[in-house]
Amino acid sequence: MRLSIHRRSLLGVALAAVLAPLSAATPASATEPAGSAAPPVALRVATYNIHAGAGEDNVFDLDRTAEAIRALDADVVGLQEVDVHWGDRSDFVDEAQELAERLGMQAFFAPIYDFDPLTAGAPRRQYGVAVLSRHPILEAENHEITRLSTQVPNPVPAPAPGFAEVTVNVRGAHVHVYSTHLDYRGDPTVRRMQVADTLDILAADSGPKVLVGDLNAEPGAPELAALWQDLRDAAPTGGKTYPAISPVKRIDVIGVSPDITVVGTDTMATAASDHRPVVADLLLHQRGN
Repeated sequence: MRLSIHRRSLLGVALAAVLAPLSAATPASATEPAGSAAPPVALRVATYNIHAGAGEDNVFDLDRTAEAIRALDADVVGLQEVDVHWGDRSDFVDEAQELAERLGMQAFFAPIYDFDPLTAGAPRRQYGVAVLSRHPILEAENHEITRLSTQVPNPVPAPAPGFAEVTVNVRGAHVHVYSTHLDYRGDPTVRRMQVADTLDILAADSGPKVLVGDLNAEPGAPELAALWQDLRDAAPTGGKTYPAISPVKRIDVIGVSPDITVVGTDTMATAASDHRPVVADLLLHQRGN
């Protein structure tokens, strides 16, 4: 499978470049405490707006969604537009848990909306973002950012949940991964407020950070400019992501903190959603906390 081969070759070259100077140097035990210069840790991350499990054909098919995610061969995947017992459009299934079970991963779901069931005794109806991980999730939190609700008449910007943060243990290296879905409207005002909220959340954490999501604006949009003061776009020359068939915009983005090395990125051509997923191979150099 092309992505997996590409991943191994890229990581092999990058790790060799990083580790070669270490192997030629004086043994660590002779100059510094053992273990003080830990080698970098490889991590493959992805972002995917799954369109509630429906393809660009608007046909709900969670098997197709799962196969698209499996093909990414990612260690951690941030998802957007995730239904949990939401409604008929997704057969009332818990998409976060279903996908996690099919892919052999852990899941953290962060609802944006959380409503009473349509019938007594049924699970609550929820919609939001999620993170799937092959590695242990040590901590998880559903943060609030400014939102303009799609579920009430005459909404006004207000804090609302649906910004997922997980701390993942990647073979001893701890990394913060965030999954977000920014406002879709043409007016950039709410997105600008969401960027400010995002930066406040990230500022409270130390160590490596990876932000993934559907930003509903291309990275060069003025309202996103502040985001790139603390992070950098992992794929500044990456492929377009929306719509999935004949995409014209790159709005699905992976951002990383300066202490992370980007080895390579790819955008997968699939019609399992109305967005294309993006994947990035990274190297973590710090333990984080």
